[in-house]
Amino acid sequence: MTDDADDILKMLPARLKEARRGQGLSLDAVARLSGVSRSMVSQIERGESSPTIATLWNLTRALQVDFAGLLDAGGAGPGIEILRAADVPTIDNRGRSCRLRILSPPEEAGRHEVYDLILGPDGALVSQPHARGAREHLTVLEGCIEVLASDRCETVRAGDTARYPADVPHALRALGGPARGFLVVQDA
Repeated sequence: MTDDADDILKMLPARLKEARRGQGLSLDAVARLSGVSRSMVSQIERGESSPTIATLWNLTRALQVDFAGLLDAGGAGPGIEILRAADVPTIDNRGRSCRLRILSPPEEAGRHEVYDLILGPDGALVSQPHARGAREHLTVLEGCIEVLASDRCETVRAGDTARYPADVPHALRALGGPARGFLVVQDA
């Protein structure tokens, strides 16, 4: 076996583990998706077992990673994923003259969500309580936004950030014209 082949075998466990974690998948989830037992996936990630080509193929398909890139000794790490503006999913009609562009990956839904909030003149986003302990972080990029939460009301201007409980009814309203913000929703 050549030195290059040895290097590839040494890097393989870490690269598989990195790919699994990058997808936000548990060992059980990878086992279900690949048909490879959980214990075998764990052993491979720990470097205690060398996978067959068939096993490696099933794992790379389940993890949605490039088979050749995973084995490339000169690999430069994970690639760059681009989601073009026209392809960013949006949510409309969650209030009045309001659009939310979903910036976070789908696997983060319910844990850590990131949105581009676009409010038209007099636009509003009115939300019911999220899970107990949830919080929102709003940074206003353009205009002025009124934040209502926990019977409190604050005005947030461009460049300002508001952090507030999201496990109570809450609302965001554009003041004096259109507004735009960067909204992060964190569940406890």
